[in-house]
Amino acid sequence: MAVSGTLYTYPDNWRSFKAQIAAQYSGAQLRLRCSPPHFRFGTTNRSADFLRKFPAGKVPAFEGDDGFCVFESNAIAYYVSNEELRGATREGAAQVLQWVNFADSDIVPPASTWVFPTLGIMHYNKQATEQAKSEVRRALSVLDAHLQSRTFLVGERVSLADISVVCALLWLYKQVLEPSFRQPFGNVTRWFLTCLHQPQFKAVLGDVPLCQRMAQFDAKKFAENQPKKDGVKKEKKEKEKEKEKEKEKEKEKEKEKEAHGAAPEEELDECEQALLAEPKAKDPFAHLPKSPFVLDEFKRKYSNEDTAAVALPHLWQHFDPQGWSLWYAEYRYPAELSQTFMSCNLITGMFQRLDKLRKNAFASVILFGTNNDSSISGVWLFRGQELAFQVGDISCHLHVTSVCPYVT
Repeated sequence: MAVSGTLYTYPDNWRSFKAQIAAQYSGAQLRLRCSPPHFRFGTTNRSADFLRKFPAGKVPAFEGDDGFCVFESNAIAYYVSNEELRGATREGAAQVLQWVNFADSDIVPPASTWVFPTLGIMHYNKQATEQAKSEVRRALSVLDAHLQSRTFLVGERVSLADISVVCALLWLYKQVLEPSFRQPFGNVTRWFLTCLHQPQFKAVLGDVPLCQRMAQFDAKKFAENQPKKDGVKKEKKEKEKEKEKEKEKEKEKEKEKEAHGAAPEEELDECEQALLAEPKAKDPFAHLPKSPFVLDEFKRKYSNEDTAAVALPHLWQHFDPQGWSLWYAEYRYPAELSQTFMSCNLITGMFQRLDKLRKNAFASVILFGTNNDSSISGVWLFRGQELAFQVGDISCHLHVTSVCPYVT
């Protein structure tokens, strides 16, 4: 008996396409709810009734006519599929799942980083985009080699593997994979077009135009997609009014004091006296002469430009060896490092404790190796010629040794 039910999503959601295409093959009956009055994204999926059925509030979400509810696109696509799409044998099913996971882990993340800025969904970061392009090339190379002697990813017919990977590649082919970029991956493009020409794909996707010129970041569209700040402005004005009222009250109190004489000061207890007597913390870098090297300018280059081609040449061109110093550091107890994710947390925690050095320091710290066989080391750039950890009285929070000045 074919599955039937309602699929909640928003228009042109590539994730929901997986279930829709699978239903075209299996004969499952899907009622699509993607626009008002049946479904309003951001409102309907936050309602109590929706959250009772789908606690995560995510779409796509499927509600069967028999009352069965399931969310997450891969789970829905699997549920509305038939055995032929899922893989008729254990081996076939495992291979289908392999490519479904490959799409989610190796294609979707870099595709989102590269494509979303061109759609105005996300801000553009050059370094991240270039890294994403490399990762997309790698994923396409894997697919191209696999498809060299195959029509489809698993077996001789379309499966959920083909459906999932096509949907993951959809926006790449529409937005950024111009002819010169996709030329080395002819097997992938041949397979992609073969799938698109299937009646079941066409019924859902229609005609899909392939990119002819790589789309670029659309700043105007990005600005338009940002939430309006009317509510924020209103709240800011209200806060300003409250501050003005408080100032008026303070002025009135001052006038009363002048008229009646100042009130006697309250006697401080021993703790308060000790706190007042405690010297205020001084900026350990305040005594240093002004340096022509602007750290924030270098940080912007490092964040937004290619490190080797732009950021490092900028550093060496503008570096002031009199006002700044370079250091190398290693983690003191590499034998205690076990799981790499814990080591990453260790590095993150260290930087959080060093936040007060933000204006006077820069570092590149890397975790090398694998689980139970790793080390941490990095290069540090500090204001002045002394070790900033000691100057700032924060060396006790760090697990580094062999910190020595870099030869400049």
